[in-house]
Amino acid sequence: MDNNKKIYLTKEGLTELKKEYDELTNKKRPTVLARVSQARNMGDLSENAEYVAAREELTFIDGRIDELEIILKQAVIIRDVKASNHAIKLGSTVTLNSNGKKEVFTVVGEWEADPTNKKISHESPLGKVLIGKRVGEKVQVEAPVGKITYSVVSIH
Repeated sequence: MDNNKKIYLTKEGLTELKKEYDELTNKKRPTVLARVSQARNMGDLSENAEYVAAREELTFIDGRIDELEIILKQAVIIRDVKASNHAIKLGSTVTLNSNGKKEVFTVVGEWEADPTNKKISHESPLGKVLIGKRVGEKVQVEAPVGKITYSVVSIH
């Protein structure tokens, strides 16, 4: 992970990551540390499956804590976007039309992207072509099924 790259988050996304960080550092990590300590006291560590499992979980938790610390340190909040200049930017919710089918997407930073919930990264193929576009403009995106053309219906 690039330690100097800005990480764009909505206020809600930042809150969720802070909550995850708090949960990991104050609840899960101490619980797993206790499991490691208990398992260590059971004797031979080379054949102690509980010890190995607890150590692996602790390693995973510590890795995620390190990752979250970097994210939280580099986080830049996406300001509450009102379509003041009517162009799509980070934080915009856009309605797109493709072949008569309307879809609504929110353009977010890469750490908040969740395509199943229609949150697309500004660095995704669709996100990249949408940034700066206005109502009425068309964009094309290369997809596995071929090129898809979207027209911008509205920006919120």
